[in-house]
Amino acid sequence: MFVQRRNRNLLDAAFTTLALIYHQTVHNLRKSHSNAVIGLAMAVLQSMVLVVGFFAMYWLMGVKRSPVRGDFIIFIMTGIFLFMTHTTAIGAVSGSGSAVSGMMKHGPMNTAVTICGAALAVLYRQTLASLVLLGFYHTLFQPVSFEDPVGLAGMFLLAWASGCVIGLIFLAARPWWPSGISILSSLYQRLNMVASGKMFVANALPPMMLSMFDWNPLFHVIDQARGYAFINYTPHNSSVAYPVYATLGCLMIGLMAEYVTRNAESLSWSAR
Repeated sequence: MFVQRRNRNLLDAAFTTLALIYHQTVHNLRKSHSNAVIGLAMAVLQSMVLVVGFFAMYWLMGVKRSPVRGDFIIFIMTGIFLFMTHTTAIGAVSGSGSAVSGMMKHGPMNTAVTICGAALAVLYRQTLASLVLLGFYHTLFQPVSFEDPVGLAGMFLLAWASGCVIGLIFLAARPWWPSGISILSSLYQRLNMVASGKMFVANALPPMMLSMFDWNPLFHVIDQARGYAFINYTPHNSSVAYPVYATLGCLMIGLMAEYVTRNAESLSWSAR
């Protein structure tokens, strides 16, 4: 019983890693609340509050119809859901744990498992919240239909993936400057409240304002998502290629930075 388990082949090692990622994902889902159902309900409620809040803000501003010819609530939801998925992925991955945490002392565990577990927990939680709210709106108010549901789902996954790789960069940089990186991570997430462009239509922005937003991959993802959601909207000032290339570039930077940090990090860094 004291013999350490060893993987006999590559397939055995793959199943062991997948099992660890599954259990880590479940752990992250249950971490916010002891009752898993209540924890998921809180995620749904958080998205609902943002949707209602933005609808009320538009109503008070006198904007009572969608800038795109289509359902106003769907216009708001496409921005809120992708924004929430992106920002929560950044927060979850950047805080998933360092190479010197207590959990890493257990043999099968490694940083890849904790990162994947945090990312998949966000994807599960936000997908469930989005589907529940869409189902609620479809059932109680009016039918929901999208021009290209597959393309819209692809943009949802791209928003999640881009948030994960940006969070990976913050995770790798955190041990070198813990307080500063925490501030920068929070600042970036707060900045996306405006810089994501979820309140605007890219086709209607003048060139001067467009240059303030088009650096942000999330801005392109949200605008393209609205192109897939509405039959009457074709994005002209955004592209799918930019967030894809930005995600791949950030992934390479994050992986290299995490490798360097994992080999250099020591418990003595936080000694007093």
